[in-house]
Amino acid sequence: MFRAICTRVNFCWIWLAVLFLLKVEDVGAYSCHEVKTAFQVRQIGPLKWVPETPGTDVDLLVCKHQGPSCCTRKMEESYQEAVRRETLQNVRSYSFELKYLISGHATAFQDTFQYLLSFSQGHLSSLLEDTYSPLSREALPHVNALFSSLSLYIRGHNLSLEAAVARFHDNLFPLVYGRLVNPGVGVQGGLSGERGECLRATRQDVNPFGPHPEMLAQELGRTLGAGRALSLALAEGTEVMNATEHVSFTKECLRGLTKMQYCSHCRGLTLIKPCVGYCLNVMRGCLASVAELDGPWRRYVAALEELTNAVAGQHSLELALLGVRGHVNEAILHAQLHGPTLTATVDKVCGRSAKEPRTSVHPDPAPEVTTSTVTSSTVPPSDPPSIPPPEQLMGQLAHLRSSFPLKPSKNDKPRSLKKISREFLSYIQRYKSFFAVLPEMLCEGEMVVDDFTCWSGDDVVESYTGRVVGNGLQAQKQNPEVKVRSPNPELAEVKERLERFNQEIQDMLPGLGQSESWGELGSGDTEDGSGDCDDEDGCQGSGTGTVRSFSANTWPQLLRSLTLNPPTCGRQRNKVFSNNPPSVPH
Repeated sequence: MFRAICTRVNFCWIWLAVLFLLKVEDVGAYSCHEVKTAFQVRQIGPLKWVPETPGTDVDLLVCKHQGPSCCTRKMEESYQEAVRRETLQNVRSYSFELKYLISGHATAFQDTFQYLLSFSQGHLSSLLEDTYSPLSREALPHVNALFSSLSLYIRGHNLSLEAAVARFHDNLFPLVYGRLVNPGVGVQGGLSGERGECLRATRQDVNPFGPHPEMLAQELGRTLGAGRALSLALAEGTEVMNATEHVSFTKECLRGLTKMQYCSHCRGLTLIKPCVGYCLNVMRGCLASVAELDGPWRRYVAALEELTNAVAGQHSLELALLGVRGHVNEAILHAQLHGPTLTATVDKVCGRSAKEPRTSVHPDPAPEVTTSTVTSSTVPPSDPPSIPPPEQLMGQLAHLRSSFPLKPSKNDKPRSLKKISREFLSYIQRYKSFFAVLPEMLCEGEMVVDDFTCWSGDDVVESYTGRVVGNGLQAQKQNPEVKVRSPNPELAEVKERLERFNQEIQDMLPGLGQSESWGELGSGDTEDGSGDCDDEDGCQGSGTGTVRSFSANTWPQLLRSLTLNPPTCGRQRNKVFSNNPPSVPH
């Protein structure tokens, strides 16, 4: 009997010991150690807020579920702040690539524009100094003023290009008349006196330069107008990206993001990832107002492509700026060749001028040209030479370039404006749908998995069974995860501004998209993928077709020296864009 009692007692102790061990193992299984580790690694908040073991009576607002929880109210608040910060950082990281692509190439285009203007200015100044030396000293300030106006115009300043060209010829007329057409007849009161003012005021009526001032203004207006519109468009794109970088999230969005990213931690599931469809619903709900930019942005990128092609197609901008010298030369020749008629007209309008010694006119006067020797059938003694062929301009350009701060490429090969344009087009086309695919980009890679199990916001499941909605505000009415009550007012303003800008560009250049030369650039990279292949090398683009090479009479060798060579930078993103990251000038 005693043995039976002892056996019964020992069995009871053994049973209690087993229950105790199971209890200890059960408590260890529900430890919050991994939650605390993730809380610390992600720097979400103070570790003292994380309990050692799960609690049962926790008053949570977002991560509600039946059973023990490793979360507290303060942890939940910290999770919302952390997910807001992390999501905004991810949005900015994608936006930065596009913003830097636009702003970097805007700088490259402007640097090239200014270089071309500087070369063209020097080209015209050398004509005046070498061929028309009697007036060059007094004419150079007006040359500087003209190109300063052209520089401001192409940068987007609000000024009239036609007025700048007209003002240059108004100021040039008294010099041409008093120094070349009638060098032996002084201008009463000096060139800055009453007679000089009369000549300036009546230049457009007297028309001493024939059709050449108007031809110059029209040609510059056509090519520099496209460059100006491109500068304004690139600046507008940068402003749009600045606005989207500071997007704000609603309370409903933050609750959805927290539930997707961190509510699984409350159950100790720190490694589980959100389901793909679930993540898309949350992100599309949070970025509904951002997705509304998709339509205007696509039209903006299309206009940007056309403007870039317009600027670089057939070297039109380079040729227009290099042609300033020829137009001015032809204008001066026209005045000289019509000297007698011009003199008679000026005498009628401004009165006759008294003869004065020419020793005070210029320290190095040209041979005297009288009205009796300058006729339509004779050439003035100071016969200006014709414009040299493009091949001869290479030496002049190389001489000028030695003092101009160009950025060399990695192989010290100069890049043309056309090459920069082609490179820019090849990258900007990849971002045409940026605002539509942004939710997908945020849900890619490490954030989500399409595996055997995933987090649905409430539990671990094999697949997400909810309805996956599309982009935009209208589609969010059916979103089961995030309620979108109204559009973001800041982004609505950005959308309206972008639509207004698109319309302004169309009004500014009504023929946009109708030029035959605009399709000539091609949209792809070169065959070798290096991006360093020039038009002159006979390379082909991988996009719309072959890029046509130009013959010598289109100045290819000259134009190879007219550009910067920006280095490349950028980061690769998961599957959304091409494997080659954008190359952006510094």
